[in-house]
Amino acid sequence: MKNLVVLISGQGRNLQALIEHCAAGTIPARIAAVVSNRADAYGLERARRAGIPTEVVPHGDYPSREAFDAALAAAIDRHAPDLLAMAGFMRILTPGFTRHYLGRALNIHPSLLPRHPGLRTHAAALAAGDAEHGASVHFVTEALDGGPLVLQGAFKLRPEDDAATLAERVMTEVELKIYPQALAWLARGDLSLRADGAWLHGRPLTTPATLDALEAAFR
Repeated sequence: MKNLVVLISGQGRNLQALIEHCAAGTIPARIAAVVSNRADAYGLERARRAGIPTEVVPHGDYPSREAFDAALAAAIDRHAPDLLAMAGFMRILTPGFTRHYLGRALNIHPSLLPRHPGLRTHAAALAAGDAEHGASVHFVTEALDGGPLVLQGAFKLRPEDDAATLAERVMTEVELKIYPQALAWLARGDLSLRADGAWLHGRPLTTPATLDALEAAFR
């Protein structure tokens, strides 16, 4: 059974999906710990209710990004992670940190990367007049929101959509499905990061997988 550590900064809705899939066995891993940079992150309460150890590493307590990342890595590594999931973790990570977990760490981002990296993605999609919006799972590398793409889910925008409705649609229609699926693939060994990019089921992912690739347990 693989050890999974989850990093959060907020509500923990993706975390809750991971907790449920790990409990059901659809992700063949145990969540060894949930780590947050914010003591008030509600996701910590979700973890405690599930009996999962939690740690808080407040970024404001450290004089530099490097010092914070060193403390964060120490907290993570105490739980011997095979896998690392960034589930709404709102800190930019240093190259040394990302290299330490290279090939073990995935991130979920609320846009169809490479469109709209960074913050305020829903407002950006509206401002750009995008016909589609969604979310992406990618390997964590030194490139901010730029690691090899694994899985994306998309939907068409509606005339009445605003940033708030898009945020909810991205979460419920896409994120809560694709992130558990990608982590299940990684935990099983079906997904890997190689020198030439992401590989799934023994083949290079020249384009990210889509919602059509979801197994029944994740739909």
